[in-house]
Amino acid sequence: MDPDRRPVALDWPGWNHIQQKHPDLGVPPQAVLRVVGEPDERMAGRQRGEEWFYRRGTGPSTWIKVVVHYEGNRGLIVTAFPRRSFP
Repeated sequence: MDPDRRPVALDWPGWNHIQQKHPDLGVPPQAVLRVVGEPDERMAGRQRGEEWFYRRGTGPSTWIKVVVHYEGNRGLIVTAFPRRSFP
């Protein structure tokens, strides 16, 4: 669930993408879901229906960024990666 109580899923293709493209993230899937559920910061993404969630101090870098695409009231995590700074 995100802070607005909308369900957000991390499916196998999303997790596989994160592991292959961002192996330096180094956190379990539950930590990625926690970023969405309890973000320190969040903002609208570049695309319609996209939101970015950030949490500080969870991974190997200063921040973790998680990108969620929403269709209706349901979200799907499409990627997550470490960030040294907040955008």
